[in-house]
Amino acid sequence: MAQAASHAPKGAHTAAAGAHSVAARGGDSGVRAASGPGFILVVTGPSGAGKGTLVSHLLKTRPSCVFSVSATTRLRRTSESNGREYEFLEPEEFMKRVEQGYFLEWAHVHSRLYGTPAAPVDEQVRAGKVVVLDVDVQGGASVRAARPRAVSVFVYPPSINSLRVRLEARGTDKPEVIEERLRNAPGEMAQAVHYDYIIMNDDLERAHSALIAIHDAELARVRGALS
Repeated sequence: MAQAASHAPKGAHTAAAGAHSVAARGGDSGVRAASGPGFILVVTGPSGAGKGTLVSHLLKTRPSCVFSVSATTRLRRTSESNGREYEFLEPEEFMKRVEQGYFLEWAHVHSRLYGTPAAPVDEQVRAGKVVVLDVDVQGGASVRAARPRAVSVFVYPPSINSLRVRLEARGTDKPEVIEERLRNAPGEMAQAVHYDYIIMNDDLERAHSALIAIHDAELARVRGALS
């Protein structure tokens, strides 16, 4: 399991050697209380922290999980397919959907618009699925506000330089975009204290194990509460 380094923020659970669940969120309203053991699992962190890799591994190893496809106005990367990683929209169409109340959350991030459709998320939760959201830090805050019973995980990088290395190695962003993401990273990392769990992503295998353990513990906790 991944452990937080000594400089990691205080105030949130860090993934440790054994799976553990957060305290029950008594009094919170949210979809999780509706029916079945489904819940929202929000995974966030600064660009380059590795949250996408961790989410992909979780989806492959836990059939209880489904991926929430967000919408964005950014350009599609060559490795992406519309409707798989994101739904790619023109700004006009995105804002039309905002006006229609289509999104659970939406935000202007790194000069682009991002949003999470509400209806598919809530439908899957009611069907008993763990709906995994891979969102930016601003989006993570909005989801936690809109769905207080969501389980939130912050993927924390070992250093700012590690973000630069990963972003540059990814080869999908222009230099000015990378610099913008890196400028935003310290402020985003400061938000980690507001999350239920922190995974220090300094070792990929341990980070994989940490996210799986969080999923398993929270799923067991929800099922136990309903039994």
